[in-house]
Amino acid sequence: MDIVQVFQAFLGLGPTVILPVAVFLLGMAFGQPASKAFRSGLIIGVGFTGIFLVVDLLVSNLAPAAHGMVSRFGVQLNIIDIGWPGAASIAWASPIAAFILPLGLLVNVIMLVTKTTKTMDIDLWNYWHFTFMGAFVYSATGSLVQGLVAAVIFEIVVLKIADWTAPMLANYFELPGISVPTGSTVSYAIGIPLVRLVQRIPVIKDLHADPETIQKRFGVFGEPLFMGVFLGVVLGALAGYPAGQIIKVGMAMGGVMVLMPRMVKILMEGLIPLAESARTFLSKRFGDRDIYIGLDAAVAIGHPSVIATALILVPITIALAVVLPGNNVLPFGDLATIPFIVCFIVGAARGNIVHSVLVGAVVIAMSLYMATDVANFHTQMAVDAHFKMPAGATTISSIDQGGNVIHYVIYKVFTLFH
Repeated sequence: MDIVQVFQAFLGLGPTVILPVAVFLLGMAFGQPASKAFRSGLIIGVGFTGIFLVVDLLVSNLAPAAHGMVSRFGVQLNIIDIGWPGAASIAWASPIAAFILPLGLLVNVIMLVTKTTKTMDIDLWNYWHFTFMGAFVYSATGSLVQGLVAAVIFEIVVLKIADWTAPMLANYFELPGISVPTGSTVSYAIGIPLVRLVQRIPVIKDLHADPETIQKRFGVFGEPLFMGVFLGVVLGALAGYPAGQIIKVGMAMGGVMVLMPRMVKILMEGLIPLAESARTFLSKRFGDRDIYIGLDAAVAIGHPSVIATALILVPITIALAVVLPGNNVLPFGDLATIPFIVCFIVGAARGNIVHSVLVGAVVIAMSLYMATDVANFHTQMAVDAHFKMPAGATTISSIDQGGNVIHYVIYKVFTLFH
């Protein structure tokens, strides 16, 4: 078994195994007793297990409903969005993949020591975003060095944006000491200045709807549970489901609204001891400074405003794909990724669903155009990686990475003269 297969086997275990191992090792490195570090790792593993069970509940109900809408309304576009799982598998099949995990860890350590980042990124699974960036440039230029440099640049940008958005996670999502260096989510931080702009537009700036105001107005029927059920029922109806299936989708979305915040609380129970140990350890060596624990964006998507915004944006994304001139991407695999796309936007809008939907629609439109532009090359990478194409598809792309603005800009810079 070569080094690539070793890394692929390790990463194939998934975040619910990788993160507890990483947390245990970090806890020991920061001077925690083995029993305390082990317990923190297990609790974080349980927390993420719960989070991903709820995410699976969301995806398993949302994705078929979204696809049902696509079929029902007869949307015909020639580039299929394969979603992040397809993009990740293409990335890990690249020869550059074996270098990214050790290189990414080294870059993060250097940036922590030199105080150029506050984020300690333990979300090793999501290093696949760095890998995809490197693989894209490597395939385009034929240069391993350029591919690795592109991956490092991508990581540095991601870590800097994670630092910038960490206070928002603490203030709005109540996740102190946490940052989100997830490559796809960070890309949509471009929506944060757009939120500021929307909040200055006459009339629109006064439009306001968040879970708190909705609950005040509608009482018990405005609670996140009922909001989730209502939006799920609407999506099921748009998909053309029979009555029983519509109710099932509604109950699933209500379950997501209620269960996700509770899973995050379990996760935080394991993270707080690690964060405290990290701050104590680092303050002794580098002075008093804030250190953020970098985690998957799943920790932020459970807020009711995020789920509500995402559910509203699913049919809007499909409509945008149809009406935008020049777009050829059929939203498919990444429709269920929309909560990850909009969580920073929602945080910047302080949960205002109206402003979040408006800005979310703009950034998704941008992503569709970028994903269209890189589709031919995205497809060639998939062919080279022996990726199994969706039935009937000849050209593919992805909103997650093909439509990732940071990835797109870096790729364009490196291929400017090729």
